[in-house]
Amino acid sequence: MVSGANIDLAALGDEAHAVIVSLRWSSPAGDGDADVSVLLLGADGKVRSDADFFFYNNPTAADGSVQLLGKIPAEEGEEDRITLDLAAIPGDVDRIVVTASRYEGARFSELDGLRLTLADRTGERLLSYAVPDAGDVSALIFGELYRRGESWKFRAVGQGYASGLAGLATDFGIAIDDDAAPEDERREATEAAPALSAPEPVPDAAPSRTGEPAPDAIVGKPSVPRPRTVRKKVTLPKAPRKSLAENDSWRTARLFPVSVLKSDREREMRATSVLLSVMSQVPEFGRRLTAGFGAPAGRAETFTEVSLPHGDTPRRPDGVIRMERAGKLWTALIETKTNGNALKPDQVQDYVDIAARRGYEAVITLTNDVALEGRPLIDVKIDGRRRNKVALWHLSWAEVAHQAQMLIRHEGVGNAAHAWLLQELLHYLQHENSGCHGFQNMGPAWVPVRRGIDEETLCQGDRRAVEVVENWERLIRQVCLRLGGELGQKVLPVQRAKRGTDPDSRRAGLADDLCTDGRLTAELRIEGTPGIMAITADLRTGRLRTSIEIPAPEQGYPLTWAKRLVRQLAEAPADLHVETLTDGSAGGPRGTLERLRPEPGDILPRDDTQITGFRLSLFKSMGNTRGNAESGFIRSVDQAVDRFHAGVVTQLDRRAGRRA
Repeated sequence: MVSGANIDLAALGDEAHAVIVSLRWSSPAGDGDADVSVLLLGADGKVRSDADFFFYNNPTAADGSVQLLGKIPAEEGEEDRITLDLAAIPGDVDRIVVTASRYEGARFSELDGLRLTLADRTGERLLSYAVPDAGDVSALIFGELYRRGESWKFRAVGQGYASGLAGLATDFGIAIDDDAAPEDERREATEAAPALSAPEPVPDAAPSRTGEPAPDAIVGKPSVPRPRTVRKKVTLPKAPRKSLAENDSWRTARLFPVSVLKSDREREMRATSVLLSVMSQVPEFGRRLTAGFGAPAGRAETFTEVSLPHGDTPRRPDGVIRMERAGKLWTALIETKTNGNALKPDQVQDYVDIAARRGYEAVITLTNDVALEGRPLIDVKIDGRRRNKVALWHLSWAEVAHQAQMLIRHEGVGNAAHAWLLQELLHYLQHENSGCHGFQNMGPAWVPVRRGIDEETLCQGDRRAVEVVENWERLIRQVCLRLGGELGQKVLPVQRAKRGTDPDSRRAGLADDLCTDGRLTAELRIEGTPGIMAITADLRTGRLRTSIEIPAPEQGYPLTWAKRLVRQLAEAPADLHVETLTDGSAGGPRGTLERLRPEPGDILPRDDTQITGFRLSLFKSMGNTRGNAESGFIRSVDQAVDRFHAGVVTQLDRRAGRRA
């Protein structure tokens, strides 16, 4: 986009009602920094109160509509991320302004690569805007979102204030209290305030800024000075605290025990109750799971084992969610399955019919299965003649665990009690007896397809090959969720454009490739890594290959590149295969890292062939069963991805970080 341009978010897709705004910049001197802030404005172009100003000391709206997620390292410099739930923005807010300010006399003209990107809730980029010339300003408006009828539009602004945060604040109806207490007095008042008693240590708050008016002195109307308060985001410590148990046989008492579960019915009832109770008590978590279903950000109540009339026999869905905001009620029925149990189409159809009659907005299914793009997990009939339209949504247990990990390990929640509840939930979901382990079985077609590949009897067009490709896609999506939750980064499957945009046609083409060459392939894009991780399961040889291609440097000599690469991989596994990529179709030299460490030059071509990059690969034998045993295929894929990322990709990341 260019400055002044605007676009209707509705034209960017259905997912644009909840967006992620990212601001990025870099500094040639390496010391550039700025504070991001968001303002909610009414029809008069002014804030309604001081609660409409969000900054590093006030990062989250009470209703979850605005969340400042903080800074993360980017390819160059830093990136600040903000989540905006447009469906939850109060109706009397007409405009959302996204700004940043510098301090101690610094100006945005000293920064390079000023850019705003807008993505949907899945991380898929919707638009990008590069600020062409910020000028000599210390406060800058990157862009704004504003209402037009029932939809939201985005406008690229790129204008600033030489007077800094004070000028910006005054322009939007915020008064600066010139008699605000000195910093030392505010710090003493903060330290004297009662502290939250937390079972785990809480990170220190961000240091205060000087040189510009203190954000804590900004209020909606002139008022008496008040002590500075800090909203801390609680995350779990990376290293667990030392246990006081006398020996390793002692087990920590858990809020949600799993040892007494004996049947699938008990597992379903326990899992539903555990999840819904945590959703109602931890608003940040409940909002994460329901925002994509059109639920408002409001007061939530959850229920289990409810009885609803349906003909002669009442039906008992596993749970109900009811959320209220501004007098409006949103409701959904929940149907849960654990272990490998499949949903029953007739049962789900009954719940859809009940929801339509009783005015419920949605039916949500929750199982270990992973829904495919463009494919409903289960077919039901929606009566279009009914006034109330019911939406059918699906969640996987893997996605539930992913959202819990992101909050308690990376982004933080409002208080220590919420962090502890999420930790207990995550421990329950990951326990082997809970039945909530995620996608665990490659399906009944897996063994016949492998046998057909071994015997060379599998033909193109075989429906069983398509089923295997679909389950492979489910597995890869689950790998992305698990790895993303552990890293705190976006991990997304890559879909090549040459395969086409229709999901069914793409899967049919991949199934034909499987019949021809006996391989399942996938690619993962991991945020912050220098390339794309490729995964290949060769069903003919029974081996898994994980690999990444890194481009050759633009400057320097090939021998220098080889030596630098070997040094960079000093802690990588000795059996790592390194292959030189060249312009020629035959490929370049290759060898294991163990052999190349004493002689890095052995990886270089003997002629003048142009080197385009290097491919790094690890190989692993894959399991033969469907995934329920220790040698299972699904388990071996998880292990291969984890080993490659920890042993290879992280070293490339660290090196890239030092260069930046």
